[in-house]
Amino acid sequence: MMRKTRDYDAELKALGDKARALKVKKVQQLGELVTSTGADALDLDTLAGALLAAVESASTEEKEAWRAKGSAFFQRRGKKARG
Repeated sequence: MMRKTRDYDAELKALGDKARALKVKKVQQLGELVTSTGADALDLDTLAGALLAAVESASTEEKEAWRAKGSAFFQRRGKKARG
């Protein structure tokens, strides 16, 4: 009985395609997030500065406050979508 040979090139291509599709989906979701929060009204320099401040922040309390605010935002949106 012969073992079926694996097509590593095809498997690598399929994994690469899946990784690209996931990246496209993530970028699309980030764009939707910017739009749904109203952040698309900000100029790009302001939006980039705000995001950089969030990334660079070492304050656990500040990050937790942002997380709670974000969570509340998504809960409100979920209720609007169902209602």
